Amino acid sequence: MAMIEVDALSRRFRDVQAVDEVSFSVERGEVVGFLGPNGAGKSTTMKMITGFLEPSGGTARVEGFDVRSHRRAVQARIGYLPEGAPAYGDMSVGAFLEFVGRLRGLDGARRRERIGEMVHRLHLADVYGRRIETLSKGFKRRVGIAQALLHDPDVLILDEPTDGLDPNQKFEMRELIRAIAGEKAIVVSTHILEEVEAVCTRAIIIARGRVLADATPTDLLSHAGIAQAIEVTVAADAHDRARDLIAQVAHVRTVETIGAVNGLARLRVVGDGGRQIVTAVGAVLHAHDLPVEDLRMERGRLDAVFRQITQR
Repeated sequence: MAMIEVDALSRRFRDVQAVDEVSFSVERGEVVGFLGPNGAGKSTTMKMITGFLEPSGGTARVEGFDVRSHRRAVQARIGYLPEGAPAYGDMSVGAFLEFVGRLRGLDGARRRERIGEMVHRLHLADVYGRRIETLSKGFKRRVGIAQALLHDPDVLILDEPTDGLDPNQKFEMRELIRAIAGEKAIVVSTHILEEVEAVCTRAIIIARGRVLADATPTDLLSHAGIAQAIEVTVAADAHDRARDLIAQVAHVRTVETIGAVNGLARLRVVGDGGRQIVTAVGAVLHAHDLPVEDLRMERGRLDAVFRQITQR
């Protein structure tokens, strides 16, 4: 049984169909990136899974419990970081985590243990006694993540978990997600595509309320036209000749200069129909005695895939 099962989930706001029959499942050990442009329906979907918003149609189940008929049971099994990480601003960090621990039914010893662990893992010791409303956006985000993890849930729903964090804090958050991923089912809504490549085992792309793609990041990249590109580095004074030779290679679609520095020029070569052209390009340059400083396959770019899927 999947930890999260979403079945034809829909939500309508008057004349706007915000979510339109979205279906997917998440197993234990999976970190699923939930991607989409602004207004795609990501946050609305997450709110329905967690029971904070009533579906107009369809349903969601968490560990077998239906969110429509067993909302409390669903919420007991979920750790949820909402968009914006709202909290009680007039409470101190320590008082807020104590409050959340009591709401989650943690007894005294277990509550103190879990609060201590969250304070340590999320580096909250220096702000433990400060009111939440006085904290920076990054610290507020960390407090929100601490409350989501406090009761050690099997299912995590995280809406933009690294929003407002600096690069070091983002790295630490990704390390934390990776560390706990094996024992939980995690859905991460994000607009940061590098985050998906860094921590997610799967990516779901949603636009206009519908799921448009559901695959591993590697599989998504393999479908991008740029994924089959190669990058060639040659001497700058030979780059025109190299470009002309490469353009004549069978199945080469485009050749463009992407940079020149320190006497070297870099060319990006894209094949048609996703064909592998690296061997043929290397062979033609070698046959014409044109020295190649570097020749490599270029990794696909998830932002290119995202644009292709959401704009088509």
